[in-house]
Amino acid sequence: MKQTQLLLLPILLFIVGSMACKTDNLIPVDQPTMSNPASPDPNLITDSSSNRLRVRVGSSTFTATLLSNPTVTAFKARLPLTLSMKELNGNEKFADLPNGLPTNATNPGTIQAGDLMLYGSSTLVLFYESFRTSYSYTKLGRIDNPAGLAAALGRGSVTVSFTLE
Repeated sequence: MKQTQLLLLPILLFIVGSMACKTDNLIPVDQPTMSNPASPDPNLITDSSSNRLRVRVGSSTFTATLLSNPTVTAFKARLPLTLSMKELNGNEKFADLPNGLPTNATNPGTIQAGDLMLYGSSTLVLFYESFRTSYSYTKLGRIDNPAGLAAALGRGSVTVSFTLE
């Protein structure tokens, strides 16, 4: 009996020791990595934890910074996403998402050109003009430099693509 215990003790210690060294941050072998993050290859799978968004409207591309909240996490899980966005009020483009996202709506008081927000739980809104509002939205992020955004979006419906950088 003691001989069996003496044999099982080293095996048990090895198993417990190897579990203590486990890390959840390992990159799977089949997942590509970037050797030079300063110039990422667009063919590589992007890290879904990124809070940098690329917004493409026709031949114009804008970058946006996303917030860190449950709505953004759910939004990023749907990317890449290409939407036909409709004009509303001469200051925004909107598109209805097929399924709702979690919300935490508040009234921002003033909308800024470049704000990316969610109205209700399933209407994505990209604002291209600044104005005061009495409506409540869940903030997703904003275009880093909205110069030229209004011109790129134009007056009618437009196709907009959203991808993580």
